[in-house]
Amino acid sequence: MGRETSSLSYSREERQRYREKVHQNLDVFARMLAESHFEAERPLTGLEIELNLVDDHAQPAFVNDEVLEAIADPEYQTELALFNIELNVAPRPLPGDQAERLEEALRESLNRADAKAREQGTRIVPVGILPTLRQEHYAGEWISRNNRYTALNDSMIGARGEDIVIDLEGPTGERVHSYADSIAPESACTSVQLHLQVSPQDFADHWNAAQAICGPQTAVAANSPFFFGRRLHAESRIGVFAQATDTRPVELKNQGVRPRVFFGERWITSIFDLFEENVRYFPTLLAETGDEDPVAVLEAGGTPALEELNLHNGTVYRWNRPIYDSADGRPHVRVENRVLPAGPTILDVLANAAFYYGLVRALTLEDRPIWTRLSFAAAQANFETAARDGIDARLYWPGLGEVGTDELVLRELLPLARSGLQDWGVADGVIERYLSVIEGRCTSGMNGAVWQTETVQRLEAKGADRAAALAGMLERYIEHMHTNEPVHTWPLP
Repeated sequence: MGRETSSLSYSREERQRYREKVHQNLDVFARMLAESHFEAERPLTGLEIELNLVDDHAQPAFVNDEVLEAIADPEYQTELALFNIELNVAPRPLPGDQAERLEEALRESLNRADAKAREQGTRIVPVGILPTLRQEHYAGEWISRNNRYTALNDSMIGARGEDIVIDLEGPTGERVHSYADSIAPESACTSVQLHLQVSPQDFADHWNAAQAICGPQTAVAANSPFFFGRRLHAESRIGVFAQATDTRPVELKNQGVRPRVFFGERWITSIFDLFEENVRYFPTLLAETGDEDPVAVLEAGGTPALEELNLHNGTVYRWNRPIYDSADGRPHVRVENRVLPAGPTILDVLANAAFYYGLVRALTLEDRPIWTRLSFAAAQANFETAARDGIDARLYWPGLGEVGTDELVLRELLPLARSGLQDWGVADGVIERYLSVIEGRCTSGMNGAVWQTETVQRLEAKGADRAAALAGMLERYIEHMHTNEPVHTWPLP
């Protein structure tokens, strides 16, 4: 959910003070990169899963306060809307059978949480966009009861100065063109966020590799084909999230002002490049200033929290975000990968994670790194194409040209991911368990987005209207989700 804030609005003086602290933080971070010892003895991985709450009719349930109180587990927190919650998983190493242990722990945790949610008349669903969500669901109270969310909403709408426009069209001509007087549509977008702790010296290579594979990642994992009842992109979450958080009126777009949901513009050589760009290009949204003197803390041998820089960084939505943090008094940095949708099953989520972690590691070890052979513009085009077309996307890759996602993954990327996981020390059986899921999606042509779309089509062919078909599909989705069988094996009605 990000750091809570104490204020709902900020004065001009508070904003000026915050700007000064952010620049001071940035200077201190530059010093730390040059002088400090960052924790990076063993790479750690972390995971966040955003989840939806639905009622007995598969409609969004706006009761996250009651559900979280019933779950009573600090790993579960609020998210933007009252029908969202988030599960945060503690960092852990990847080698050996750690991934399978994590899968078991996640299933046990979600089963316990879902049992508590059911006592409140709700169910927990991991899916990129809740298929039954409609625009009218936002007519009443929808935003979670946290100052941060209200302040963020007010700041974004104030910066834009007009209603938000959501405009997406699907492959069959179905379209959503709607206006919102809040950032409510952002809450429709629920993701899995993968964290990878690395040394500052290695950060640029890992970020560049993560950027290069955004397209293939999104294509094989797409799980968000419906929004406001319409069949849109295979991973509609990408477009909806970008448009729902766009603080630019049309005139600023025309001037080339950068969007807050930002793929980036170039390959980088240092993590500092990203933090410095965030400060240079993006105005303040949440001007919360703390009491820390980061210069004094650093010079006394401590680890500054850099609260203002981190708060600002959390309001720039890069698809691969740089993270600065500390644990046990030691600073560290992470790549936070944000392109993946939630769901369908925990096995699918872990398969997506294994594919990502293995592929990134292998690409950083290549003699000729992918970012020296793939243009940044081509990487961004791959990402946009993958979000639109999903597993049917045709993507560009050096040495192959433009190829189908299935060919690219089976021929080039799965062997690399396998090699990367082996280099990391992951057990062979674990590698086979998770990468076989990615292989199965590619050989069958079936991922979450395809299963959702085909299920709705078949239910409609049997006489259901769209609303009933979406609810019927989601009921089947929930049933199959609890089996933990990968989505490419799910039967169609």
